[in-house]
Amino acid sequence: MHQPQDPDFEARVRRSFARQSVMETIGARLTRVAPGETTVELAVAPHISQQHGFVHAGVVSTIADSACGYAALSLMPPGAGVLTAEFKINLLAPAAGQRLEAHGRVVRAGRLLTVAQADVEAVDGERRKTVAVMTATLVTLEGREGITD
Repeated sequence: MHQPQDPDFEARVRRSFARQSVMETIGARLTRVAPGETTVELAVAPHISQQHGFVHAGVVSTIADSACGYAALSLMPPGAGVLTAEFKINLLAPAAGQRLEAHGRVVRAGRLLTVAQADVEAVDGERRKTVAVMTATLVTLEGREGITD
């Protein structure tokens, strides 16, 4: 179990997520925030699909990246911001269903670098299928919570 450095981590994570206009553009929502863990959900819709009707890989990567980043931010000190330094994604199956859920979790939180993973599941009724797995390295940006704070 991870211990957050900021007692107000959940509100800070939610404020930061709300500032990402790309999440609004694609229709993604932050549905769970816990120390070192987040879930980003996305309803499957035509405007985020590729030519075969599946959710575009770039969109799948976007929600997985945010799930990793916000899982990392939840453990960072007050006033810190987060920035992705790198990620690798494995696309395991076509992303199709009613919605996608990206479950991010911190593997190791360091002072400057945090490693996180995300599993992206396609949900269709009671059926769940893992469609992507991401590993990401996130950077702690001291004193850079956000330009609107």
